[in-house]
Amino acid sequence: MKQLMLGNEAIARGVYESGARVASAYPGTPSTEICENVAKYSEIYSEWAPNEKVAVEVALGAAIGGARSMACMKHVGLNVAADPFFTASYTGVNAGMVVVVADDPGMHSSQDEQDTRMLALASHSPVLDPSNSQECKDFMRVAYEISEKYDTPVIVRVTTRIAHARTAVELGVRQEIPLREYKKDTGKFVSMPGNMIGRHIKVEQREKALAEEANLLPINRIEWRDKKTGVVTSGAAYNYVKEVMPAASVLKLGLCYPLPAKLIRELADGVETLYVIEDMEPFYETAIKAMGIPCSGKDKTGVQGELFARKIAAKFMGAPDPAPFTSQDIPVRPPVLCPGCPHRGLFYVLAKRKLTVASDIGCYTLGVHPPLAAVDTCVCMGASIGVAHGMEKARGREQAKKTVAVLGDSTFCHSGLTGLLNMRYNGSAGTLIIADNSITGMTGHQNNPTNGMDIHGNPAPRLDLEAVCHGMGIEHIVVADPFDVRELERVIKEETEREELSVIIARRPCALIVKQPGTPYFSDPEKCKNCAMCMKIGCPAIRKTKTGVAVDNTQCVGCGLCARVCPFNALAVAK
Repeated sequence: MKQLMLGNEAIARGVYESGARVASAYPGTPSTEICENVAKYSEIYSEWAPNEKVAVEVALGAAIGGARSMACMKHVGLNVAADPFFTASYTGVNAGMVVVVADDPGMHSSQDEQDTRMLALASHSPVLDPSNSQECKDFMRVAYEISEKYDTPVIVRVTTRIAHARTAVELGVRQEIPLREYKKDTGKFVSMPGNMIGRHIKVEQREKALAEEANLLPINRIEWRDKKTGVVTSGAAYNYVKEVMPAASVLKLGLCYPLPAKLIRELADGVETLYVIEDMEPFYETAIKAMGIPCSGKDKTGVQGELFARKIAAKFMGAPDPAPFTSQDIPVRPPVLCPGCPHRGLFYVLAKRKLTVASDIGCYTLGVHPPLAAVDTCVCMGASIGVAHGMEKARGREQAKKTVAVLGDSTFCHSGLTGLLNMRYNGSAGTLIIADNSITGMTGHQNNPTNGMDIHGNPAPRLDLEAVCHGMGIEHIVVADPFDVRELERVIKEETEREELSVIIARRPCALIVKQPGTPYFSDPEKCKNCAMCMKIGCPAIRKTKTGVAVDNTQCVGCGLCARVCPFNALAVAK
């Protein structure tokens, strides 16, 4: 039976059909749907982990224990998981272990264009690169087989276009893979120097053996056509090459590390000109040139942004360069906080107080955009706390009174706990604001340890944020409603002026999870003075006109924040 599937759905199906028993993940676009779909298969234990490091540790533990396992994350998540993952490459596994990593060329929803293949090289880990949903499913089985044959964790790397495109998938049945026997082996699984020196030799040996087998694997293949032009490619780029260069001979790489040197030489020897067309870094190109084989690719495309058919046609086939989009083609519409978002009131107050705001990764990052324009920095998950602490230590205690760190409840669980502990341990006088909307919002409303539900929506122990902060010895902890802007401003003013560390929990559920009362507001033209105070909250349901402001009732959710900031009581619930 065939079914249209997202690449991420197909990966989940591949995990199921491969007989995996354990899956752990932290949500991150474009990988989120993988574990969400794995959770639909009752044969697999699945969970949301607090962060990617924990997810990889869980997967490794399951694999050592004899069960096929999977961890998944976006590309920057592998940075968080690098510590256990790199060591897992040395220790090896028992049952198969696959780590699925979703790269994001073009930075559609990420802070960088990191190429996972570079970390595969650094960690000596095999990596597979599927080109469609069918391969997403099929490559999972290949990955588990490689993992068990070569005693190594294996990366399956997808990019946004593969993760979020739908193509037909031939469904199969689940392999019932028995648990492998677990035997204590401290020389293998205890990562201390004396043991790992020997394991490093084994890593080199297996890498050389797999590089030889790469020349024979069916997922690496040469598609001979015209001998004038040859292309080495993989992943999404393979589809574009096939579309715009149909006459070219192509080496399609399924296993993209370690590379099949013999196949590459065979293609290079059989064509007049060799191109390498790959998303992101010149990973293949650099390796092929190191083999002494002339080729080119990134000199034409560059390393920035994602590849697509028109770009390849222009750079390699002489087609006209695709015209850049202008404001006349597409109206400018920057991302904004949703109507009724609780973060809006928080950032309105922070902007009004003219504080330095070290923000974090989440919906609240959007507080950087005008008219709120409240955010000063955003680095990575949990970094807001360390950045604020560092600014205080660099510029003195007076800076602490002008600076706050802001991050969400899910991000606090992911990477914020240790940062706050560092502030407490090292005598910070700063202020942390936890924007607690009781969900992991930006990636599509996944549960997390603070909202009392697991990946299946079943009841789970709820992390008490106040108790955690108290447990660190923090005395000043205040819970405030971000929509009560006057009280919130009072609380922020009071807490930032303290000579001791304090935590504010700005608590209100995400507007898309717990609906607002729903009665839209309207603007009374007789009371409106056109002062534009309500425009400062940046609500997309409010627009300014020549005679005053107007409320779009199709977007207004009735949260009432605009009425709270209006000095003339011109905004009210429609009667």
